Amino acid sequence: MTKTSNYSRGGLIAVFLLLALMTLDNCSSSSQPLPPVAMRRAKTTEIHGEVRTDYYAWLRNRDSANVMAYLEAENAYTDSVMKHTVPLQDTLYNEMVARIQETDTTVPAKDGDYYYYHRTEKGKQYEIYCRKKGSLDAPEEVILDVNKLAAGHEFCDVGTFSPSPNHQLLAYSLDTNGSEEFTLYVKNLETGERLPDEIPGTSYKVVWSGDNKTLYYTTLDEIQRAGWVYRHRLGEDPENDKMMLEEPDKAYDISLSKTGTKKYILAQIESNETSEVRYLPTSDPNAEFKIFEPRNKDVEYEIEDQGNRFLILTNEDAPNFRLMSTPIAKTARANWKELVPHNDSVKIDYVEVFKDYYVLFERESGLRQIAVYDIKTNTRNVLKMPEPIYAVYPTFETEYASDVLRYQYTSLTTPTTIYDYNMKTGKTTMMKRNFVGGGFDPDNYVAERLFATAKDGTKIPISVVHRKDVPSGIAAPLLLYGYGAYGITIDPRFSSYHLSLLDRGFVYAIAHIRGGGTMGRYWYDEGKLLNKMHTFTDFIACAEYLIQNHYTSPSQLAIYGGSAGGMTIGAVINMRPDLFKAAIADVPFVDVVNTMLDPSIPLTVTEYEEWGNPHDSAYYKYMMKYSPYDNIKAQDYPAILVEAGLNDPRVGYWEPAKFTAKLRALKTDHNLLILKTNMGSGHMGSSGRYDFYKEIAFEYAFLLDQMGLTH
Repeated sequence: MTKTSNYSRGGLIAVFLLLALMTLDNCSSSSQPLPPVAMRRAKTTEIHGEVRTDYYAWLRNRDSANVMAYLEAENAYTDSVMKHTVPLQDTLYNEMVARIQETDTTVPAKDGDYYYYHRTEKGKQYEIYCRKKGSLDAPEEVILDVNKLAAGHEFCDVGTFSPSPNHQLLAYSLDTNGSEEFTLYVKNLETGERLPDEIPGTSYKVVWSGDNKTLYYTTLDEIQRAGWVYRHRLGEDPENDKMMLEEPDKAYDISLSKTGTKKYILAQIESNETSEVRYLPTSDPNAEFKIFEPRNKDVEYEIEDQGNRFLILTNEDAPNFRLMSTPIAKTARANWKELVPHNDSVKIDYVEVFKDYYVLFERESGLRQIAVYDIKTNTRNVLKMPEPIYAVYPTFETEYASDVLRYQYTSLTTPTTIYDYNMKTGKTTMMKRNFVGGGFDPDNYVAERLFATAKDGTKIPISVVHRKDVPSGIAAPLLLYGYGAYGITIDPRFSSYHLSLLDRGFVYAIAHIRGGGTMGRYWYDEGKLLNKMHTFTDFIACAEYLIQNHYTSPSQLAIYGGSAGGMTIGAVINMRPDLFKAAIADVPFVDVVNTMLDPSIPLTVTEYEEWGNPHDSAYYKYMMKYSPYDNIKAQDYPAILVEAGLNDPRVGYWEPAKFTAKLRALKTDHNLLILKTNMGSGHMGSSGRYDFYKEIAFEYAFLLDQMGLTH
């Protein structure tokens, strides 16, 4: 009996329900006669003279009992056909948990007289936030136990964690369903009681004024965009909170923060390509926001203060950004002076400011680096890293007056490590390296950096890691990861759960495709809007390179992408299904055209600058060339696992559901196709750490099963 027939027999009851619902509410193929009910359920629209019929639009109605039954039937079918892998899932899960330090503590960060940290306890899903006063030897004070807050909820995520300036109060917010809509709370840290101040419908960030009584927060509109800033006085009715800012343009979002000196509250108002900063002093709770510099289309900037000046990181006439300065009282553009000029080869990602230094986190040739500028000596020092392939990140956990920079280092073979670098003495101190159990030895693994050649001749970096004992020149099972959007770079980071694949002979690779930010701003621009096809052809070029150079073969190549990376997966399996054995599309943005035609969906308007506006015929025609949902056709596909979150505000659950339904109708193979919808979470999956490892174990069991490596 074939593997396919085993799946069919095992999921017979679930499939029967599934097919019954599909027959009731949609058509099975656009080339077949439509049942009358399906005709009524289909949605027909006209755009640019073209009639579009979406036979699966009915799946968007989450209030429909049929839709919920459909999703539950898909889940039942998935459970049934994956039942034989449950022992493997358990093995993988136990491996992954054995590699982590279940009871663990972060490196404490000093804030005023307190040292703040969080820790985990064995068997508990969530973090426990703590602090000590005066010294690390002082008694521990538990200030927020998320395990207790999560009681009775399938999902629990802390959005903001913000002690008041005098450290007597804590503002924090919770999302208990994965919708990314938070309720703001305030806790008295001296009594342990929660104050009556409770504000629903807020976004992630909350900041305090200097009086310890005034809070600033953002609220969401109907498309879950943070469009307003409000000021709240403790003890007053939130209904009477003063609106401080309103952003009417739905392409823009507002985020709040404080400068490193804590002297200013910043409201960063930005679209994907344009930004504007407004600011007010923390010393005056009655102050109004001032515009730092009015927005100018396609110009991005952000600010920090340093003594008597502001530092400005901007891409004005500088695609890879440059650093400017201006006097505190003279913020107009005419007063800006250049500190660090633009460099075609080096992109500036972040700036961290200290009293006597400023630090740039840069990216050169696709790799991050840290450049420390000493103001007194007017010197620049680039920190040396121990490996040729790595990633470094700011932690923003050091104080403004300090000489110590804290940063995070990792590589494909080195677990995440926290370092303190003394900018005055040049001494580097390792503060912590994450524990990895299960007999992990970094010397058993090797990392490489390869380059594939794209269709237009561009060299596309690929980061690769595998065990040293994987035979060279002999094709092995390989998991290729891709993202390629928003200028986001998927850096070569360590992952303890990847070891469950590597130790079974897998190669793990990251395709640093255009649309991401690996090689600077131009790398992003070359993979967005009317250049978006580069993202997909780059990924295909990376897959072909790995096959041609005997790292893998089409019968052993699996691919993975999530969200916009899920779009990449959907596009490439339409374009070159012959290259891949298996594919995982996690919360995939696959219904591109329908979503971008609907401004009522979260992120649509804000992302016209990323994908284009299909109400413009040029963008519509271009999107139709790659939109995964619109390009499914009658052909053989690899085995596919599609994952969704019912409460996902970024990619509606219906996108992966529609994608799966249409694939079922049109694909001509007998390879496994399953949809797994998390009915209690959103875009990021489960919030609990143990639940997260269960989800990864399920994905890896799917891959190993398809590769015939279950034993």
